[in-house]
Amino acid sequence: MEVVKRPVLKDAVLVGAGHAHVAVLRMFAMKPLPGVRLTLISREVHTPYSGMLPGLVAGLYDFDEAHIDTGPLARFAGARLYQDEVVGIDLAARRLLCRSRPPVPYDLLSLNIGATPDVDGVPGAAENAVPVKPIDGFLGRFEELRARVIERNGRARIALVGAGAGGVELMLAVERRLRRAVAEAGFDAAAMSFVLVSGAPDILPTFPAAFRARFRAVLAARGIAVIAGAPVIRVEQKRLVFDGHPAVEADEILWTTQAAPARWLAGTGLTLDRRGFLVVEDTLQAPGHSEIFAAGDTIAFSPRALPKSGVYAVRAGPVLADNIRRALTGRPLRRFRPQRDALYLVSTGERFAVGTRNGFTFAGAWVWRWKDWIDRRFMARYNALPDMAKPATEASSPLADRQALKEISAIAMRCGGCGAKVGATVLSRALGAIEPASRPDIVAGLDAPDDAALVDTGGEKLSVQTVDYFRAIIDDPYTFGRIAANHALGDIYAMGGEPQSALAIATIPYGLEAKVEADLSSMMAGANEVLRQAGCALVGGHTSEGAELALGFSVNGLVERDAALRKGGLRPGSALILTKPIGTGTLLAADMRGKAKARWVMATVAHMTRSNQAAAAILKGHGVHGATDVTGFGLLGHLVEMVRASDVDVTLAIDRVPLIDGARDTVALGILSSLQPQNLRLRRAIRNLDAASRHPLYPLLFDPQTAGGLLAAVPLGRAEACVVALRAAGYRDAAVIGTVDARSEALEPIAIDLTGAEIAEALAAVSSSGTEVQARGEKGLAKEAERVSRSESWGERP
Repeated sequence: MEVVKRPVLKDAVLVGAGHAHVAVLRMFAMKPLPGVRLTLISREVHTPYSGMLPGLVAGLYDFDEAHIDTGPLARFAGARLYQDEVVGIDLAARRLLCRSRPPVPYDLLSLNIGATPDVDGVPGAAENAVPVKPIDGFLGRFEELRARVIERNGRARIALVGAGAGGVELMLAVERRLRRAVAEAGFDAAAMSFVLVSGAPDILPTFPAAFRARFRAVLAARGIAVIAGAPVIRVEQKRLVFDGHPAVEADEILWTTQAAPARWLAGTGLTLDRRGFLVVEDTLQAPGHSEIFAAGDTIAFSPRALPKSGVYAVRAGPVLADNIRRALTGRPLRRFRPQRDALYLVSTGERFAVGTRNGFTFAGAWVWRWKDWIDRRFMARYNALPDMAKPATEASSPLADRQALKEISAIAMRCGGCGAKVGATVLSRALGAIEPASRPDIVAGLDAPDDAALVDTGGEKLSVQTVDYFRAIIDDPYTFGRIAANHALGDIYAMGGEPQSALAIATIPYGLEAKVEADLSSMMAGANEVLRQAGCALVGGHTSEGAELALGFSVNGLVERDAALRKGGLRPGSALILTKPIGTGTLLAADMRGKAKARWVMATVAHMTRSNQAAAAILKGHGVHGATDVTGFGLLGHLVEMVRASDVDVTLAIDRVPLIDGARDTVALGILSSLQPQNLRLRRAIRNLDAASRHPLYPLLFDPQTAGGLLAAVPLGRAEACVVALRAAGYRDAAVIGTVDARSEALEPIAIDLTGAEIAEALAAVSSSGTEVQARGEKGLAKEAERVSRSESWGERP
């Protein structure tokens, strides 16, 4: 999260990532308005471009070519991105009501939320048809449909209701894609049948006759039947019932009829038309609410009716952006003057398209190439963004030498979260001269550092004490609060304990009192949500103002005296299990630079907010005898701590280490956390360093994690069952990543298995003979007892 240079004066909130709002974001990125904070709230963070969706369905484009990635775009615009769904508006308090988070306050609001198919007017449509809109969810629904067709060996009857431009184009794309998929599966594509249904007397009723004739010819050539002039009056399971036409049997029914507005608009108190769409004036403002704007399919444009087409949303974008700016600065607004006759270019599921403008119709492969060029140029405006500028740093002192200048230049790009921790070697040296007071009730403290301190308070259980604090890693106080609380609880679970109470330490950026209160309230709501779920009471805390949003917790927990898990619990003959994937450091660093896809960042957030509580219980049930949580020092750094404390050797299978989606990509781009260089100093613990360092995933071994998973040792014979249980509990990336052996004569205790063969062999051995593994463990323990203690400290070498 960037340092706040100016206090926030106004919050402009954009709901929906439609075609108009992406234009607003880009225009504000090119010309920011000081004191204005933008927030984008969107159900999906990759917004489909309607002009390319049929091509995506047909297989002419891939996912990223046909979607605008709102993550880098929001970062480019300096906007906060909240993945959520708005379900209401509190006009009096100027707050948005969301499905999965606390209310979001606004000073200015803009809606670009699209529409849904109108299924309410036809009995059975909602239950028995596949809606095309909302578009952002259609791809998943279509993939499910495609799988069902393949399961039927391609013998399927497909119907699509709605024969406007979108319906015709989509039917041709679906036909082409399904026939190809059925043929590739080895079935007869000719066994499929397709029918396009129009309640109007003809398909494409608002288009010129020549345009309609062109598409009738294309549909006929492709074997797609047309039923026109017969409205659907009822949808039964696998059956369409018409007014004035015999019923039609259909295995799959797609629904793309006249659009309907979002239902929650009816409860807002805003002016709506008779169908429930939001009325806006020619300035795109809601009547009687000068602070509310809207564009796209959700509006009823009061000067004249507009088709529900992305063309008009695209044209409204620049006017909407300018009027938002003018409204915030108190200037007169512009009028939106949509064109009377738009250019339409409609594809046929192949590299062939038909176009019309001002009554003239044209067709051919060249029309598709023209459409493709227009669409790609539009998408490049929002996906091919300039590189993020590095934050400016103050002029360096003439006293700074070359090494100092290098370190100073890196400060501006410091990561947040655990990427902002002090490195392990720096921390060890800094604490090396500290002599804490000696007390008999301190079971584990600085003299034997672990994930948390253990204190004997005289009861049946030991007290587990830990503290964490870091600056924000995402521009969402609520989600950051959840991450920070989850991270702080990780140490308690790693020690085998149960959280009891927590004290909060919060830093809030300077600003207007109302803005500070809103951010603090949202952040603590998220944190308390996690703490309550863990049964941990928030009992107090401390707040202060500062340059950046930051949050931490001092957490107390309890653990049975003989059940505390320590880093020194590794035993020969054990398997190492990692419960969550790694990659948060590189992905969050990439997000700071606008180089991470939004779905990668949201997957990272999902992992950071997943609690280790259930994983700890599962590990306990499978005989865990040593654990730590993987956080700022990275996987290898925390493994070094365990190896050192346990005095054992470890084989780590690098290809078995689970990764968050996108981590491989961002590392390949050379994007690493600012803590990475300090973590890399522990590489000397690797025995086969030369070979390991050439592996493309090698940098990820040192990637600092925030709210990472548990790294735990369980008996080899129980490892696979443990992983099965973890995956069943939602830790779907949990994996066996290594084995523990007795300490060898080698100076370096960690060997990197570059092929995974050694781990596979060990797991296979335990499957075939449990006694063999037991014998291996006993032999290792005997060897350990005979080993001569070494004085080398490979872990501290730079």
